[in-house]
Amino acid sequence: MDKHSGVGVVDKSVALMDAIAERPRSLSELVEATGIPRPTAHRLALALESHDILDRDQDGRFTVGSRTARWATGVDALRRRAEDVVRRLRDESGVSAQVYRRAGDQRLCIAAAEPAAGLRDTVPVGSLLTLRAGSAAQILVAWLPEDERAQLTRGAAFTRHDLEQVRRRGWAHSVAQREPGVASLSMPALSLDGSVVAAVSISGPVSRLARPSAAQRRTLADAALALTA
Repeated sequence: MDKHSGVGVVDKSVALMDAIAERPRSLSELVEATGIPRPTAHRLALALESHDILDRDQDGRFTVGSRTARWATGVDALRRRAEDVVRRLRDESGVSAQVYRRAGDQRLCIAAAEPAAGLRDTVPVGSLLTLRAGSAAQILVAWLPEDERAQLTRGAAFTRHDLEQVRRRGWAHSVAQREPGVASLSMPALSLDGSVVAAVSISGPVSRLARPSAAQRRTLADAALALTA
C-alpha cells in the first residue's frame, strides 16, 4: 500500500481493490499481491463482495463488481465523447450502438443509443457483460497480452484463431454469440500509445448485420476514430 489514511480497514480494502483492478485474482493471489494476512483479506473481500464492489468470475476469482463499474461510468473521461459518438453512429447505421470498456473479465457499457423503431438490442449504460462472447468482447480481448487472451478464450464463443483474424483485419463480427437473433460489429478505439481503450459497436437483427457491408464498416470506423484519443 503506497498511501496510508490511518484507518487500517480502508487502507487494506483499497489495496485489495487496486490488486483486483489489475486483473481477477484468487484469495491466495490477493494475499501475495497485497501482503494482507489471509483471514483479513478474506473477510474484507467478502464484505466488499456483499456490496457488489467486488464480484466473482466463473473460476471463483475476485473481480471488479457491478457497483464499482457503475461508479466508474460517472467519472470516465471517455464517457461524454462516447455518448456523442453512439448517437451519431445510431443515426447513421439505423441500428443500436454501444461503447464498451474492459472491467476485469467483463465489459462495461459506458454509452448506448437505440433506434426509435425496429428491433433493439437494449444494453443499459452501466451493464456488465461477458468478455467471452460478442464482437465487442473480441475487440477488448484480441490485443491483450498472450496469457490474458488464453485465460479469456477458455470457454469463450470465439477462439484464439478468431482473435488473430480480428487483429489482422481490425474489426470483429459475431452472430448470436451473446443473444439469439442478434448480430454485432465492433472496432477498437485507441489511446495515444496505440493501446485499445474501448470497443465501439453496432448491433441489431441478424438480417441487418449477418454480413457486414463495406458501408457499415466505414461508418463504424469513423465512429471509432472519433473516439480515439
